[in-house]
Amino acid sequence: MNQKKMSAVGLGARTLAGLKKIEMDKYGPFLALLVLFAISALASPYFLRPRNLTNILRQVSYTGIIGLGMTFVIISGGIDLSVGSMLALVGGIGIMLLNYLGGGVGAIIAVFFASIVVGALAGATNGFAITKGRVAPFIVTLGTMSIFRSLTLFISNAGEFRSHSSLYPSVGMGYFLGLPNPVWIFLILTGLFHVVLYHTRFGRYVSAVGSNERVAVYAAIKSTWIKFYTYAIVGATVGISAVLLSSRLNSISSTNAGAGYELDAIAAVIIGGTSLSGGSGSIIGTLIGALILGIVNNMLNMLGVSPYLQGTVKGIVIIGAVLIQRKGKRLF
Repeated sequence: MNQKKMSAVGLGARTLAGLKKIEMDKYGPFLALLVLFAISALASPYFLRPRNLTNILRQVSYTGIIGLGMTFVIISGGIDLSVGSMLALVGGIGIMLLNYLGGGVGAIIAVFFASIVVGALAGATNGFAITKGRVAPFIVTLGTMSIFRSLTLFISNAGEFRSHSSLYPSVGMGYFLGLPNPVWIFLILTGLFHVVLYHTRFGRYVSAVGSNERVAVYAAIKSTWIKFYTYAIVGATVGISAVLLSSRLNSISSTNAGAGYELDAIAAVIIGGTSLSGGSGSIIGTLIGALILGIVNNMLNMLGVSPYLQGTVKGIVIIGAVLIQRKGKRLF
């Protein structure tokens, strides 16, 4: 009888520990966002001003959109370091096409869809080399990061791509119902990708491949195609972000555009609770991770911290998020 009681107690403890892990995995990033938001509101009287909050949302939308696509890549067990350079190349090609087509409304629509296609093709190039060439994602995307940036510099002669359209800035600078257009697109894509990840066969296959590719193959899942599609998806999100960024500035710098975006996108994904080893993740978590990074950067600026230290903070946050994930696995 005592042994049964002890077994029941042990089973209850393990169940409680499992529930705690599930709850922390699910709500941990959201709780961190709430705490950071409260601290920021107390640290600066300017933080809660609508204009400041709107600026934070606008700033995180560019890398956040890329982070949504990156979520699929990381869940599948991969990574993409080329997204920043890819954005510069796609944005430059988009502006060249816009000027060629005359810069009207029809031209802007054509550029929007063309940028998505070009970005998807660039991402598919990474996916092809990784899946068919059987080269590690880190190596492939590190190489294409250099290739995309080099092509951008060559095409522009290390200068800027400048738009001649007076309508184009309205895409990135415009507002709808009080929020900037990029923020709306970020939120819409978040909802769409959340549905794809959790309520479609493709989303389940992505998680299965990242969790255990060999078992996924035994289950008749075409893992190479799943991985290939995830890189095409992140390329498409890069194309969307390239249009929004280039339209806001009405130009794209061949040297600076997209610099560091790969770090911000990956950081948003990891902070949001997606496992760096693949197999599990959250689109909503990536949204929260992007907001956390945006608030951190905003507070560093408000407190007068040197902008050169922001990369240090991002690096610490990424390492801390990974350590917390691993520690949580050992504890539970």
